[in-house]
Amino acid sequence: MQQFEEGTTLDRFLLETMREHPEATGQFLTLLKQVALAGKLVSARVNRAGLAGMFGATGSMNIQGEYVQKMDLYANETFKRALEHAGVVCMIVSEEEEAPIFVPPPFRHGNYVFCMDPLDGSSNIDTNASIGTIFCVFRRASEGDGQGDASDVLRSGRDIVAAGYVVYGAGTVLVLSTGRGVQGFTLDPTVGEFFLSHSDIRLGASSRTYSCNEAYAAQWDPRLRAWLERVKEPSLGWSARYIGSLVGDFHRNLVKGGVFLYPPTEKAPKGKLRLLYEAFPLAYLVENAGGAASDGTMAILDKTPASIHERTTLFIGDRDNVEEIVRALNT
Repeated sequence: MQQFEEGTTLDRFLLETMREHPEATGQFLTLLKQVALAGKLVSARVNRAGLAGMFGATGSMNIQGEYVQKMDLYANETFKRALEHAGVVCMIVSEEEEAPIFVPPPFRHGNYVFCMDPLDGSSNIDTNASIGTIFCVFRRASEGDGQGDASDVLRSGRDIVAAGYVVYGAGTVLVLSTGRGVQGFTLDPTVGEFFLSHSDIRLGASSRTYSCNEAYAAQWDPRLRAWLERVKEPSLGWSARYIGSLVGDFHRNLVKGGVFLYPPTEKAPKGKLRLLYEAFPLAYLVENAGGAASDGTMAILDKTPASIHERTTLFIGDRDNVEEIVRALNT
């Protein structure tokens, strides 16, 4: 794999990477460039949200039973508009949409399926906390060049060909993997370009940082509570870091090391995070960075969703930490 220096633009990175695949048609490259464009547009609106009247909820609820924020709608429409006309996708799946979105005429159907949480953590936007867009990409499985079908998206996470997220915080960072390492690109707003800033992100075997909402601990499996109490022993030197935004917590742990826990609870016995467009993308990234992701019994990427909004539990981060939690839950 070619090595890239910090300061390399995202466009150059994608072009150089594509040259390693002479069979490429250019659709995959165009798709990722459109994702970057949408990320820039959302970043600009997030930075001006208070001035543009974009704080707060719309008053409606989405298919998840969650109140829709104004920025949710903006991000959802921005990514849809960036992708549907480019001839690169046959289907888009979004947290904000009850059913898959098919590319409308007269636009051409492409070879990929794009799955996204358009704006994770958007309820935190008026507190200036980190929020982000999470996504993954499948190559279509259905034959022909028409709109996609269920076979294109209800499939194993091992079929993912790219995944990433854009975190909107102190800076805007696009973290991306196409299956060969994980790279981070920071947006320079003065020139409107993403530049490589986190080259070949790798997780260590273990860490001593955990991220979870301990307010729900009373509803957890007693074996998980016992694990948590054990690692909180002062002699072990563990720390807790929890932002309350999935993409913000994951980004911190990916860069600095840590394990993120979202166990089942009495109210959400199957878990709360969405498998297809939250757990799958982050699991793909963490495995490509040397880490692991599990639902407590099996690797996240080995799962196959039965519906586009299927939920899951999630334990993700440094490999040894995740394996230790899984052992604790199965003892």
